[in-house]
Amino acid sequence: VQLQASGGGLVQAGASLRLSCAASGRDFSSWTMAWFRQARGKDRDFVAAIKWNGDTTYYAESVKGRFTISRDNAKNTVDLQMNLLRSEDTAVYYCAVVPTWVGIDYTQSSRYRYWGQGTQVTVSS
Repeated sequence: VQLQASGGGLVQAGASLRLSCAASGRDFSSWTMAWFRQARGKDRDFVAAIKWNGDTTYYAESVKGRFTISRDNAKNTVDLQMNLLRSEDTAVYYCAVVPTWVGIDYTQSSRYRYWGQGTQVTVSS
């Protein structure tokens, strides 16, 4: 399994970015897909998750209403649309997948089996 994240960059506060993660090596249509982020010197935090059917999504409180996670099972991709970016959104963003739904543990990074390499998002104020 390989996950390739892309779309990061340097933007000003209030701008938008769209991250994309391409998964390969399996049929991911039944897998849970998620995004986490890690700011310098901090723990890796949950950002958003999406169930296999794409109809059920979950967000961290800090990004709710600004970020949208989506997936395309035909292409094995998961995207993160980030609007109204803030300086505190600056971090390395990672996509992650797990072959099942992990229930209430969906925010726990330890429950995800495979990870992408990360893409840097920097928001200047």
